[in-house]
Amino acid sequence: MWTSDLSFFRHPTREPRSPSPGVPLPRRYLAALPLVLLIASVTADAQFMSLPLNSRTVCVCASNIVSCSQLNLTSVPYNLPSYAAVLDLSFNLISRLRADWTQVSLCRLHTLHLNHNGLTFLSSEAFAHVTQLRYLDLSSNGLRILEELIFEPLEHLEVLLLYNNHISQIDRTAFSGLACLQKLYLSGNQISRFPLEVVKERGRLETLSLLDVSSNRIKALPLAELQALPAWIKNDLYFHRNPLPCSCELHGLLALWDLQRFSSASDFREEHTCLVVGVKEKERVAVLDLSRVHLNCSEVKVVKANAYLGQYLLLDCDTRQRGMLKTWALPENVTVSRADKSALLLPGGGLQIGPLKAGDSGVYLCHATSDAYNETLHITVEVFNATLSGGLESIKTAYTTLVGCLFSVVMVLIYLYLTPCPCACCPGHGLTAVSGADDSLRSSTVSVCQMHEETGGKHDGDKTDKNFLNRQQQQQQHTGFLGAKDPVEQNGRLNPIGEEEEEWHGENGARRGSDADSVSSVCSGTPMVV
Repeated sequence: MWTSDLSFFRHPTREPRSPSPGVPLPRRYLAALPLVLLIASVTADAQFMSLPLNSRTVCVCASNIVSCSQLNLTSVPYNLPSYAAVLDLSFNLISRLRADWTQVSLCRLHTLHLNHNGLTFLSSEAFAHVTQLRYLDLSSNGLRILEELIFEPLEHLEVLLLYNNHISQIDRTAFSGLACLQKLYLSGNQISRFPLEVVKERGRLETLSLLDVSSNRIKALPLAELQALPAWIKNDLYFHRNPLPCSCELHGLLALWDLQRFSSASDFREEHTCLVVGVKEKERVAVLDLSRVHLNCSEVKVVKANAYLGQYLLLDCDTRQRGMLKTWALPENVTVSRADKSALLLPGGGLQIGPLKAGDSGVYLCHATSDAYNETLHITVEVFNATLSGGLESIKTAYTTLVGCLFSVVMVLIYLYLTPCPCACCPGHGLTAVSGADDSLRSSTVSVCQMHEETGGKHDGDKTDKNFLNRQQQQQQHTGFLGAKDPVEQNGRLNPIGEEEEEWHGENGARRGSDADSVSSVCSGTPMVV
């Protein structure tokens, strides 16, 4: 046994004899034993104890990646390059991460692997020199406590892996300061309290989208708070494999998440189990099976309804059985009462809400119960911030404007060409026609000119030519007539001397006298508009 270890003590000429069983070792062997143990101890210490090792000689460097994995290191090598972006220290024997584990500031380091090291201690200043980290892997170690503000310097951290440790205590401020954290893995520990502070509305990490607390020792969940979380958090909120007591509230939450196809529920349907309360030997059953066995929990259904502002919406609690007792709960879990004016309970079990407001959006619950069967109906109501006809108002306004314009054009045309005849010579008035001289001066230019061409002969002062009157009446239907004489003459010309127009006299229709402006006004080619 000792031959190989003590071969350097052999006599140069004589082979040592093997000691016989039961014969004590010679004194010279006993004297050399402490020296052998010392040499073995030095050898072991050189291999396992924390000796200063140069990272450039023991690690593998590839550009800005430094790999020191599986080297049985008990401490972090010194002389790490400041330009390192990825540092791999996994699968070693580093049990403590002190504040001075790196002498230089690794300002470019964004990925640090410390998994599978047996870490049991993290200094409160362990990450003071690596503030630019975005990925930190501390999984598969021996950590037991996460102290306050332990990760505060890592304001750029996005992924934190702490699974498969022995963590049983988490300070409520342990994750404070992680403003960019997106994924937090805490599965496979001994956590007994759900870390609600990381997802709670006021104090939650704003960018956190994944939280894994599965396979722990959590015995109670804040179900109401979890149900109120945004869908993008509930989709990746994993809490399976925990010793949760069975309840219909837990079943309702998971059943709803499963219907909404959240990954946290649908991907781990069989692993969501609970303990049946009141049984001597606690039996684990699937949470989603509680509607059929044990607790007879309500079956969950999901319905979606869309509505607009000001509308009245009828919500129907459509159950599988008739004659069930139905109760409603508004969003924020407010029970509907008979005194509520905006939510009216109908005799058949339905609910009428309205006139709708933007704040009426949310999930309405109908709880239907009977002696043998229970059911819960979830109706998601979304109220659009507009009226039902809001999109048609602009079109209606355009059509109204167009119709108004067309009506105005028609009225102008009627006024120009179909004006009623106000003169005394129109038929049906029972009045005699005035003399041609006075009528011609108050007619249009066309009627005056045509009248003088067609009535050039002698006229009897007591008789009226019927043909002349007929032609005149036909022409008057297409022309405008002047009313009573004003100081302003036809076509807007003012009579400068204020004299009355001179009458036509004589058989030849000769005009006794008139000023030049009046004659040009009457016989001008400009149409008149009254």
